[in-house]
Amino acid sequence: MRVRIKFSKHGVVKFIGHLDMMRFFQKAIRRAGIDVTYSGGFSPHQIMSFAAPLGVGLCSNGEYLDIEVNSHKGREDMIRRLNEAMVPGIKIENIVALGEKAGNAMASVAAAAYTVLWKPGYEKPENLPTHCQTFYSQKEIMVTKQTKKSTMTIDLKPGIYEFKGTEDSVSMFVDASSSGNIKPALLLEAFYEYLKLPFDSNAIQIIREDTYTRITDQGKNELVPLDGVGESF
Repeated sequence: MRVRIKFSKHGVVKFIGHLDMMRFFQKAIRRAGIDVTYSGGFSPHQIMSFAAPLGVGLCSNGEYLDIEVNSHKGREDMIRRLNEAMVPGIKIENIVALGEKAGNAMASVAAAAYTVLWKPGYEKPENLPTHCQTFYSQKEIMVTKQTKKSTMTIDLKPGIYEFKGTEDSVSMFVDASSSGNIKPALLLEAFYEYLKLPFDSNAIQIIREDTYTRITDQGKNELVPLDGVGESF
């Protein structure tokens, strides 16, 4: 059976990179006594698929990975076992069973929601609600993006589904697919440029609120959290 695990990541573990996070979960799953499925061959490994890797320094309330299990004692037992094997800052939030037609976590990612907060001691732009509205109302949001081989100018607007502000924060809902992934820091940098203000990445804390997949079955075309396509067990 394939299961999808949703977990949150806060505190000092936000500085742990993706590869180290993969190694941590492999060890935690063994410590938890989960009957996980291994691949065959001379070098067997746990069958595991993470959704979109989280950038170093970002916190999250909605990270996902898929594993296969040979047997289990129910969802609640699996959540308890895994949480007992977690380190401070990482918490298992939900586990669902996936159907045969469900794609793996990495291939299923279509969008992500983020909240941007300003750290104590740093000034945030004034009148955020109005500025966010006028910024998002532009027909184009052009940015210059540096790649490994060249520099390219792209329009972010088609991949921004929501960009709102309160007096204390900014929330954004953006494309996170492999073909159009929008980094929240890049979008915020464009926002600062629009306001003609210097951008300091050290001033902000970015929190990924959730990761979404697109449902197009039976006439539906909507974005739902990655654990919204599974079932309780």
